Amino acid sequence: MHIGALIFPTDLSIRPDRLAIELEQRGFESLWVTEHTHIPTSRRSPWPGGPELPEEYRRTLDPYVALTAAATVTERLGLGTGISLVAQHDPIVLAKTIASLDLVSNGRFTLGIGVGWNEEEMQDHGVDPKRRRSVARENVLAMRELWTQEEASFDGEHVHFEPTWSWPKPVQDPHPPVVMGGAGGPVTFRHIVEYCDGWMPIHGRRGIADKLADLRAAADEAGRDIATIELGVFGCPADRQVIEDYAELGFTRCVLGVPPTGEADALRVLDGYADVVGAYALD
Repeated sequence: MHIGALIFPTDLSIRPDRLAIELEQRGFESLWVTEHTHIPTSRRSPWPGGPELPEEYRRTLDPYVALTAAATVTERLGLGTGISLVAQHDPIVLAKTIASLDLVSNGRFTLGIGVGWNEEEMQDHGVDPKRRRSVARENVLAMRELWTQEEASFDGEHVHFEPTWSWPKPVQDPHPPVVMGGAGGPVTFRHIVEYCDGWMPIHGRRGIADKLADLRAAADEAGRDIATIELGVFGCPADRQVIEDYAELGFTRCVLGVPPTGEADALRVLDGYADVVGAYALD
């Protein structure tokens, strides 16, 4: 089992480079960071986590800048977005950013993606909330072309570009892994099976164990081996029994939460994770 760490990096939290150094030294497998470009003050979309939106959502750093800072001070630590709102990006620009980050990190990046819940935020990016899944899908498919083809082109409903050159290519072959967040449902599972390398839901939401059968069925229907879909979970508690339960279900990564607080508080939390991290450091 791989043990990672997830944080909302903000201007008030521990710096991502400092956190990355501490994580690598303590035996964590990976660092994951969130993304919100902005929070419209007109927001009416309910936050899935509760009635009050936490302050860190308003202050989140750009995830790719944060992970680049982390990459430059580490050698082994995996780096991932948890998650990136890919529908809100220009796929040509994002493909370049991701390929550059994978190059700078020597192939340590994983693209965690999601479709988002904040409709006002996505509308400010010109995304129709009802079509965000199809936009996210095409953006990823278009980026895969840019990452893997010497002359890439794409002609979809939402994304179109003529044959083009785009370098650098990612270090990882054929490209950085793409893992889907989200609670999981018929459309999500079809998309995971079609173009993703894994599924990483949030711990405690909507019966993760019960939905594995649906993911398996979607894979069978598409003729894909379920073993090629990596399973991970965000927000896992630092509880050996919970982690073992996930392992029995076939999960290979549990990501623990780090509070978006100052350095001293964040490091105290990491100290509290020492026994769990140590137990799985060699797995």
